[in-house]
Amino acid sequence: QLQLVESGGGLVQPGGSLRLSCAASGFSLDLYAIGWFRQAPGKEREGVSCISSSDGNTYYADSVKGRFTVSRDNAKNTVYLQMNRLKPEDTAVYYCAASVLLFRSCDLRPSFFNVWGQGTQVTVSS
Repeated sequence: QLQLVESGGGLVQPGGSLRLSCAASGFSLDLYAIGWFRQAPGKEREGVSCISSSDGNTYYADSVKGRFTVSRDNAKNTVYLQMNRLKPEDTAVYYCAASVLLFRSCDLRPSFFNVWGQGTQVTVSS
């Protein structure tokens, strides 16, 4: 069974940092594009970042570029999202997802992704 599990969310002050983890079971993460998405209350789910299969190219939404970094540890079968200089508008439930449609490419649209984790809450507040 293909499964993704996110962890690492929590409450952080503005300007702080968090690192989210996305651990996979039942498949190897490096064979799939892995995306990070977030959804705030009353808003649509939006793409935040993506790391492509095999070559590991990374992509970011303009709103997080320069602050967030996505990476992959093949030995641990885990993808990470390092979030720095967090802002209150980053508050949302964060999801990771895998795509069987994207080969050595990425897309930040949720419709391209097939396997989703359960999400982890990130709250940025003083």
